[in-house]
Formats: sequence, structure tokens, C-alpha cells
Amino acid sequence: MRPDDSASLKTESKSEVPVSQIAETTTETKKVQGVSVEFKNVNHSFLHGDTPVRVLDNFNLRIEPSEFVSIVGPSGCGKTTALGMVGNLLKPRAGEVLIDGKEIRPGGNDAAFLFARDALLPWRRVRSNVELGMEVRGVPKEERKVRAEAWLRKVRLQQFAESDVLHLSQGMRQRVAIARTLVQNPKVLLMDEPFAALDAQTRAIQQEEFTGLWEAERPTVIFVTHDLEEAILLSDRVILMASRPGRMVVDMKIDLERPRRQDMRRDSDEFKAYFHEMSDRLRHEVDLAEQRMREENKNS
Repeated sequence: MRPDDSASLKTESKSEVPVSQIAETTTETKKVQGVSVEFKNVNHSFLHGDTPVRVLDNFNLRIEPSEFVSIVGPSGCGKTTALGMVGNLLKPRAGEVLIDGKEIRPGGNDAAFLFARDALLPWRRVRSNVELGMEVRGVPKEERKVRAEAWLRKVRLQQFAESDVLHLSQGMRQRVAIARTLVQNPKVLLMDEPFAALDAQTRAIQQEEFTGLWEAERPTVIFVTHDLEEAILLSDRVILMASRPGRMVVDMKIDLERPRRQDMRRDSDEFKAYFHEMSDRLRHEVDLAEQRMREENKNS
């Protein structure tokens, strides 16, 4: 370590822990296990003008530690609202949302989001973007660098650490976003259509690569998607929510061997059976949602 690096480390971290020890304790041996997430009798509504619109109605769901659970359903059924509650972005009007059996703490670090748009900061280079969350949380500079570089290796972008993010492909940008999220060691990962903005080929690659990362790290995942095949391919369970107001109508356990492969969509009879059963129920809920929308437009 150069003298100026050493001084910087002392200034920011107020310790003299060797960089090699930081690497051991923060990137190689540290593994965060997922925790349970539970919705208990959750009700929620938003105001539409002066009229309350119920989004969630007596929503109950328990997700076990390190489970990968996808939520599907018609637009407006409360999928993203449920994610926001786990991420402490909003509180239910009634009921409880628990992480590891406890009420969600303001400013808690248990959950992290990953969205369809990567939201990378264009004025920061790749590694600096990966370090952002750690920087906000006060992680020392040298530790941030070591952890960020370790995750860039995991997503195969180490050679682009000092590149401008504007020069990356959309798939590469999403891998940077995944590294930025997972480097924070979240116990719960909240994913809102994270691959929706990618082309079909890139999306398939990202799905397989992400499941490999998840199997190694094992955070609890709540994954919102409109793509039923994606939900079945990635998940341990798929939850179907009713058209507004949202409530759980199907809880399907997916007993497909891991690691999952894209050719399962085409070759696996079990995959096809899951898809046909769930798609029939989903079509019914979408029809109900469209019927309700027509009635609301007619009465407005």
C-alpha cells in the first residue's frame, strides 16, 4: 500500500486493518443468509381524487429464509406496493409486514432493490457506481474498493472497473446494477421486473447468470414480473395475486431441479405443466381486471 493510501485509510476508517484482512472478512468468507419475510393481514389503499382505492385486501404471505419467490398478477394488483412495504418505502394501513419476525426498522439495511432501469450515475465510473451504496452507509474507502472489485469479478466486468457506464451495453449496465446491489450483502433482495428492459437474448443470459449468483449468496428474493415463464424458471414458488384489490389466490411450489436452464421452457414436461396451470388462472384474473376497468370507465 502506498503511503498516501495508508493515510487515506486511517482518515476514513479510523483503523489500521490490513487490506488483506479486509478482503478475507468482507468478500471471501462473509456470506449473508436470507431471512423470512411475512405479510400478516395486510390491507392498503390509495386515494384516487377523494375516493379511496383498495390495493391490497387481507394479503397474507410467508416467505422462508433464502427462498426465491416470484409474484405475478394483473397490472394494478399491488405487486409493487407489497415490495415497497418490505423495502420500508410505505406502511400498510392495516396489518403487519415482518422481516425475520420483526417489524421493519426505519433506515434498516436488511432489504435492497433492483429495478428494470439500472439507475447508474453517469458521472461515476463502473467501480464507483458499485461502491455507491457502501459509500452512503459509511463503509471505509479501502473496504469499498476491495468489495466492489470482488463483485465486478463475479459479474465478469473487472476489466471495465474504470470505464464510463455510458459506454456499456444495457446488459453490462444491468450487471453493474446487480453488483451494486449484492455488494451490500442484503438479506432480502426486492426485484421489480429487473430484466424487462433487456432484449430476449440478453434477458435469458442475465436470468441464468443471476440465478448462479443467488445460489452462491442465498439472500431471500421477492421477484415481481409479468413474465410467467420467467417466474417459473427462476423461482422456488410462484404467487398469483388477484385483480385489484390484491390478495393471494395461488401459491405454486416449483419442483424443478437446479441449476435451471433455458431449455427447460422447451423440453421439460414439468415446466410446461406449471405454465399451463398458472397461465389459465392468470388469464382469468386479467379478464376480471379488464372487466372492472371497463365498468369504472363507464361510471366515471
